[in-house]
Amino acid sequence: MSTNPTIPLSYSPAIQCLLPLIYVAWSDRVLSPTEVKALQKQAANLSFLSPLDKNILQKWSNPLRPPSAELFKYWEILLRKEAQDEMHDHRSSLVDLGLQMAIKAAGQASDTSINWSDHSIRQELEALENALQQISWNTYRSLFPNTELEEIAERQKTDFDLEEMLQLLGGQYLAVKRKTKQLLQDPVFNYKTLPNKEDYREQVLAWTKLLAEQGFGALSYPEPYGGIGDIAAYAALFDTLGHHDLSLAIKFGVQFGLFGGSVLGLGTKKHHDKYLKKIGMMELAGCFAMTETGHGSNVRGLETTAEYEHSTRSLIIHTPSKNAGKEYIGNALHGRMASVFAQLIVEGENHGVHAILVPMRNEAHELLPGITVEDCGYKLGLNGVDNGRIWFDQVRVPVENLLNRFGDIDEEGQYQSPIQSASRRFFTMLGTLVGGRVCVPRAGLSATKSALTIAIRYALRRRQFGANITEPETILLDYPSHQRRLMPLLAKTYALHFGLEYLTQRFSQHEGEDMREIETLAAGLKAYSTWFTTATIQECREACGGKGYLAENRFAALKADTEIFTTFEGDNTVLMQLVAKGVLTSFKNQFHEEGTWGLLRFLGGRIGTAITELNPIIIRNTDPQHLLSDDFQLSAFRYRESNLLYSLSQRMRSMIKSGQSAYQAALHCQQHMIELAEAFVERIVLEQFVEALDSEKGKSTYPALQQLCQLYALHTMEQHSGWYLEKEYISGAKSKAIRRLVDELCLKTRHQAQSLVAAFDIPDTLLGAQIIR
Repeated sequence: MSTNPTIPLSYSPAIQCLLPLIYVAWSDRVLSPTEVKALQKQAANLSFLSPLDKNILQKWSNPLRPPSAELFKYWEILLRKEAQDEMHDHRSSLVDLGLQMAIKAAGQASDTSINWSDHSIRQELEALENALQQISWNTYRSLFPNTELEEIAERQKTDFDLEEMLQLLGGQYLAVKRKTKQLLQDPVFNYKTLPNKEDYREQVLAWTKLLAEQGFGALSYPEPYGGIGDIAAYAALFDTLGHHDLSLAIKFGVQFGLFGGSVLGLGTKKHHDKYLKKIGMMELAGCFAMTETGHGSNVRGLETTAEYEHSTRSLIIHTPSKNAGKEYIGNALHGRMASVFAQLIVEGENHGVHAILVPMRNEAHELLPGITVEDCGYKLGLNGVDNGRIWFDQVRVPVENLLNRFGDIDEEGQYQSPIQSASRRFFTMLGTLVGGRVCVPRAGLSATKSALTIAIRYALRRRQFGANITEPETILLDYPSHQRRLMPLLAKTYALHFGLEYLTQRFSQHEGEDMREIETLAAGLKAYSTWFTTATIQECREACGGKGYLAENRFAALKADTEIFTTFEGDNTVLMQLVAKGVLTSFKNQFHEEGTWGLLRFLGGRIGTAITELNPIIIRNTDPQHLLSDDFQLSAFRYRESNLLYSLSQRMRSMIKSGQSAYQAALHCQQHMIELAEAFVERIVLEQFVEALDSEKGKSTYPALQQLCQLYALHTMEQHSGWYLEKEYISGAKSKAIRRLVDELCLKTRHQAQSLVAAFDIPDTLLGAQIIR
């Protein structure tokens, strides 16, 4: 039976002084004999209690009549409010809280009858606190929510050295990343809410110039032009910018990566000497004018023309229709020059798409004759980037402005190229620009890391619901459903980190002959990773409830600014079809190069799979040791890719044999192609995660990374469980066993979650979310 007295509007200072101790004594809904004795005898003899106070205390210390749930909840609300408003020292005790409440109540009532600062009163209260049973840490923590202590407690659950994980994730360019983060924490880079796009653009322009002054803009350029000639260092810098305002990252990428990169990659020494240093110092702002309104992903079909006129040794740049205008061009409003991609026509013959440097504005920033620029206006996100549309009306530039590394016009007005095949020349030219597809998913993954860090740290401090009204509410991340929402995303983020590091390494160290393979890899990882970024930020936003919807908690900006990542630097769906074509071409070339031996090796592999993986024992094996082994996981991923590849090649071959063109066959098999591309990327990512894991054997990071790798692999298999069941690669029982293991791995990962996101090393200043401060 519970007492249910009317909840008073206020208690006396003396009762308020005791309330924290009374609350804790009743927190388990039971008063032990020791607690009864302490409250009824020791507390009753306290020198500062009035007869009325003693009467109230006597009622509250009756073990047969606990306070009602409503009264107990009122106490909790009162105590938590006071603790949050008044107690700022994480060493605060229940006695400190009680005395603070008494002092405040006495001041409000102008009651000076008792000196609550008297040391003897503190001694009496501390003696009573010691007489009570041991205080529950959960109960104490529910009264004194202290984020510093909460996070320390979470990190103590971790079994790896945080610095070792930081070194692994930072890799060779950890120093570059740390320097960039240090710079971005300078007050001049503080986030600003600038609803007017012109003000926002000016702010981002100023930030970009500050980065250029630090030498960051020229990082990938050769030493004579202010850099260190290291594209991987530039990529590390760029993905670090992804933790800050993404308008800055994209503006930076347009200026130094796309515009400067086109001059570096497609131009020759004369262009480098004349422009690169100015571009790297932001003295010459420029843009990368490739995309057209009517032709985005189809670069080969661009309509802008650059027609050579021999009498004046000039190129005439022209936009033949409104739909041929350059669209969504970054730096269009601030830029003074553009790398314009156009069909190069010499003596009436079209030699395909080439890049030409076209001045747009004079020193006074006035548009030059024949050039029209229109502001794209407000966008879903990235409103700090000055995107615009550009049209050219018979704009004449000297032939020296042709970026002539792969194609030139000689003194006699004849077109010359070291690459005779127009198709090969086109793909070689595009290959030099693949850096954008390497860097964009890295910045997207940085935004993903920011979103996960905010969502997981919030989930480790936010409480909701409990077993009953008298117990502390449950931390969000202790709910299995919340673990299921966030932990697989955390694992996949780590997996993609290693996948993108591998791509960057391949690109920065590439040799000519493997460039097509790198282009396929870049297209696949760009598409797969940026789709993941979009989905993860949305899930993190939802996981933070209404708080996630507030602009002050960053999700609005992260979500809006990364949306475009799925369609710029190539539409993801189109890119995945390019990946599938690349994989098919590689498959076809394998047989052409190796002949009968290649065919026999492939058939032998399929027979080997049938024996080792598709036998009834393996199909039904639900042993955790088997399911958690990377041998099983890698075999499953490789089987899915090879099966999709073989069945797709057979389908297309059959269609072409029946009289359809290769183009028509590809149209009929588009979804099949996208699934193959997805399987290809997932296999690459798992292989790179396993390789990174092997490098950590014997280190403290190994167990945590192994759990993440297992979670990535099994969760991915779970997502494709329908396919695996359809192919009879696993049984129904095995599918259920995988699901159970995913649940277990989510729980294990939850216990390391705080440190796993801490290893992303994102300063709170850059996270910029109020809910985790």
